[in-house]
Amino acid sequence: MDRTQSEKLWEQANKTLVGGVNSPVRAFKGVGGNPFFVQSGAGAHITDADGNKIIDYVLSWGPLVLGHAHPEVVEAVTKALEKGASFGIPTEAEILLAEKICALVPSIEKVRLVNSGTEATMSAIRLARGFTGRDLVVKIEGCYHGHVDCLLVKAGSGLTTLGTPTSPGIPESHAASTLTVPYNDLDAMAEIFKAHGDNIACLIIEPLPGNMGVILPEPGYLEGLRSLTGQHQSLLIFDEVMSGFRASLGGAQAKFGVKPDLTTLGKVIGGGLPVGAYGGRADIMQHLSPEGPVYQAGTLAGNPLATAAGISTLDILARPGVIDAMEGQMTKLGAGLGSIAQEAGIPVYQTQVGTMGCMFFNENPVRNYEDATTSDTDRYAKYFWSMLENGVYFAPSQYEAGFMSSAHDDAIIDQTLDAARKAFAKL
Repeated sequence: MDRTQSEKLWEQANKTLVGGVNSPVRAFKGVGGNPFFVQSGAGAHITDADGNKIIDYVLSWGPLVLGHAHPEVVEAVTKALEKGASFGIPTEAEILLAEKICALVPSIEKVRLVNSGTEATMSAIRLARGFTGRDLVVKIEGCYHGHVDCLLVKAGSGLTTLGTPTSPGIPESHAASTLTVPYNDLDAMAEIFKAHGDNIACLIIEPLPGNMGVILPEPGYLEGLRSLTGQHQSLLIFDEVMSGFRASLGGAQAKFGVKPDLTTLGKVIGGGLPVGAYGGRADIMQHLSPEGPVYQAGTLAGNPLATAAGISTLDILARPGVIDAMEGQMTKLGAGLGSIAQEAGIPVYQTQVGTMGCMFFNENPVRNYEDATTSDTDRYAKYFWSMLENGVYFAPSQYEAGFMSSAHDDAIIDQTLDAARKAFAKL
């Protein structure tokens, strides 16, 4: 695959952009080598700067659930743009998107639109502290909730790939307000609450982690967290920035039947445009300004372009059979990859919920962050580059999810599996 133009752009980017990128995982440090540059996207494919057409399973890290440039979403955004990109004044579209979110996500009675998943988790934490009058936050090792100061403690995703467990620039006092516990370990969580329960404002968790690879909650785990937080009058926050509308139409909370107090959502509610949201019980949300004392604001929050894309995206997802079909395609892909790996004698451990999944190069089950980090990242890097060379793009890190879109048809799955046979033959 020719990458001449991408290499030229990479050289140019490093002259003005820090590390050549605007987000660390794009630098491909987890797999070695230099990133390619994208020129356009359509359906299940992206086209790079050299004209290579590539099947995309990263999908802007999840939100492009309908694929790239879905015609109905493009039309909705175009019509909105013709009327104006931003007003800083209420619009009807904000109401319509909020109504759809409240109707689909079981825990959300009232919602606040923001501009990113990071902003959503940051604001939900502030709200939880303001509502409870407490300071401590409990998070899960390996769960990533954006680059919020108090949450960059034992986070996953790019931090794991880059070998950075936390980040300089965060005051010790911020880190001290965050307690970390392994995923799927109810006993450890019970000990934390026994010792600090009276001062724990909230527990924030990806109910279906996707930033240390996709890891499934064990039976009773989420229910146990719901019980513990309730006993100690702490809030349970589900970060569904990744799993929202992917684990199921109602997110992981609908899939597993556990209702949190607050939920954070990401760019899938804007069809991939910059947007996020947090919402939950009305009595908690009413502590937000202008109804309550907890302040949070944003000029571009609920902007016309993002709301138009979100309304169109959620309308399409709610059509009968759309998500079921995508889930079926993800199952077909996973089964095919697993069979190919087995034939090649390469040990892998696979996970899937809804339209997201992961293939760990690991001979043992992966149930938490520590397990995930025992995966063979060197082998994954070889697999990644071989797949890309054959026109298939998975995440440039072992510790990320793969995603399915409505544009990935049988022919695309078959083409992906053909590429995988070549890749595993080399492994």
